[in-house]
Amino acid sequence: MNAPITVRDISAAEHLAWLRTQPSASFLQTPAWGRVKQDWRAESIGWFEGEEQVGAALVLHRALPRIGRTLAYLPEGPCLDWSSPRLVEHLRALRDHLKDKKAFALRMGPPVPTHRWQTATIKAAIADPAIHRYDEATPDVVEPVGTAVVDLLRRLGFRHLASDEGFSAGQPEYVFQVPLAGRTEEDLLKGMNQLWRRNIKKTAKNGVTVRVGDAADVPTFHKVYVETAERDGFTPRGLEYFERMYAEMSEEDPDRIRVYLAEHDGDVLAATIWIRVGEHAWYSYGASTAAKRELQGSTAVQWQMMRDALAAGATVYDLRGITNTVDEQSRQFGLIRFKVGTGGEAVRLAGEWDLPLNRLLYKAFDLYMKRR
Repeated sequence: MNAPITVRDISAAEHLAWLRTQPSASFLQTPAWGRVKQDWRAESIGWFEGEEQVGAALVLHRALPRIGRTLAYLPEGPCLDWSSPRLVEHLRALRDHLKDKKAFALRMGPPVPTHRWQTATIKAAIADPAIHRYDEATPDVVEPVGTAVVDLLRRLGFRHLASDEGFSAGQPEYVFQVPLAGRTEEDLLKGMNQLWRRNIKKTAKNGVTVRVGDAADVPTFHKVYVETAERDGFTPRGLEYFERMYAEMSEEDPDRIRVYLAEHDGDVLAATIWIRVGEHAWYSYGASTAAKRELQGSTAVQWQMMRDALAAGATVYDLRGITNTVDEQSRQFGLIRFKVGTGGEAVRLAGEWDLPLNRLLYKAFDLYMKRR
């Protein structure tokens, strides 16, 4: 007879200890991330089959004004065995736990891939005038676990949140990843396109250097990031946010987060934030200056982060979100062209899903979000 499945609160220390038994987990599911997101109330929960812990999650709660009911959000979580034959029981236990916590809705983003498109397939899609999105092309890999999870969520009444271009309400549904398992630096270079390889050589020839900074370099990163935001037309986060991110994640694990700076003759050309949890490394934030762009500081820093991820034992280097468009007129096209040059693959994740727990409040919340 199977042991009963329960969900209960756990301490941050218990949460982190369990994550350390796993090959990897999203950095958005670490206890430290809950301390970064100060505008949400954070809690750690665990799944148990009998007394054996089989899962964990960071839950971020945002309360509705005056009502006190919350949206319970599990970004890129929970961290569970998504192939478990008891997955329905796991999800129902989560639902019941959050209902008891007065949540009016559950939002989560299962960190499981559903489809993969390799570089050659994306390039062919870009060259084909009949294709406007690369997910209109036949994927190279269809992941059985991920597609089964999506089917199950629909059957259980969850609502999918993705927009037409693949960017959901919170975290990206389409990401670009470079597989690292079993590869050498030479293998990575061979997988890149000619432009990337040429630019990597150019950075070394021109004397561009890349160093790993520390907390004192976060303001330098932020200065470059604000310049990038003004140039590209997005609203930047404040310096305090990045200082808190660096402090909290470093305290949780000394090698959880790094600041990288590409420099030339004392000038900062590019600055980035790199994060790693177990075997998964992310290029989380990136920025570059307008000066000396011909020296390819962004290429130099990407190559160094990729090499360092490989040296740290990561099996995936994740360049985070991309759109699914291959339309050269799209503002997002340059982003995917840059990332495709690394020789990695576009990965579609299960995406973000809502489960209403109080239908009346959820409907009101949904209308409010659509009118913003």
